[in-house]
Amino acid sequence: MTLAAAEADLSTELSQAIAARVREELARRRLSRQALADLAKISISTLEKALAGRRPFTLATTIRLEEALGASLRAPVRAAAALSPTGLAPEALGAYSRTAVAWLEGQYVTLRPSFEDPKAVYAYRTEIAWDEASSSLAFREAAREDADFTQKGAVSLSNQSGHTYLITNEQGQFRLVVLGRPVIGGEMYGLLTTLQAGQGSHLTPAAAPIAFVPLRRVDDPRFGRIAPGTSHYDLYRATLARVTDKGFARFFAG
Repeated sequence: MTLAAAEADLSTELSQAIAARVREELARRRLSRQALADLAKISISTLEKALAGRRPFTLATTIRLEEALGASLRAPVRAAAALSPTGLAPEALGAYSRTAVAWLEGQYVTLRPSFEDPKAVYAYRTEIAWDEASSSLAFREAAREDADFTQKGAVSLSNQSGHTYLITNEQGQFRLVVLGRPVIGGEMYGLLTTLQAGQGSHLTPAAAPIAFVPLRRVDDPRFGRIAPGTSHYDLYRATLARVTDKGFARFFAG
């Protein structure tokens, strides 16, 4: 094998398949990326970029990884592609498999207090679905009255705490939803941390209780700012109150 051949970039399709296989091996062996890079005698930067799809694998790098893992990573692409429906999410998101989180996929009525009117409940729709491109769950909001602030992002799950995290990261600006384990009806309750828009460009850190209710469990759902005395208000307010009443989240004041 010539040096040029060893350093040649593999195809995008094959690189993606190898990345999926490496992530699977890391999760199965509970091996860190740094440990694998050390074993394979490659830089952690090279490994991270290849796994993230920012650069393709080379044949030389792949061979070193195979030797470190004692496993073949260059299975036929069509066989590797067949893994995608049950592929693993990146380690940073919990390394979960698609089949293990299928219960979470669906549409939810999302409830939180209205920042403009403390007595009102703000309601919109959130969809959680598997994203093939990122090999992970992703969420996207819809039916928001303030459409300019619609959020989307990645879904992380923690095996240790059992919590689900909805993460928006736009140019280094984060918004986070932390949800506890679902109750028997599929509802999830937790905490939202975000930035509240004020006058002009002023933004203020804010936290609020939040509830995710499977869309199928709400008859004729209403979205937008739900004020006292209107349809669904009593239901939505009672649902949102469960966050603190049942201990799904706590708020402390100094």
